[in-house]
Amino acid sequence: MDYLRRLQMERPVLFWVVTLVAVVVGFQLLLLVAGLLLGPFGVPSWAPLLLVLGVLVFVARRQQR
Repeated sequence: MDYLRRLQMERPVLFWVVTLVAVVVGFQLLLLVAGLLLGPFGVPSWAPLLLVLGVLVFVARRQQR
């Protein structure tokens, strides 16, 4: 964690680029896993996206309490 704080202070552009890449890759990985889990059920192609967004909203609301 200290490494990330130091990186944020010394090289903020690199820190935000790495953060953005990590968020995008993490979201793609969540979509892949959701697609693999929902694939055999023959659901529409937008269902994994809806599931991932729903779970993220649920987690965000739980963290606000």
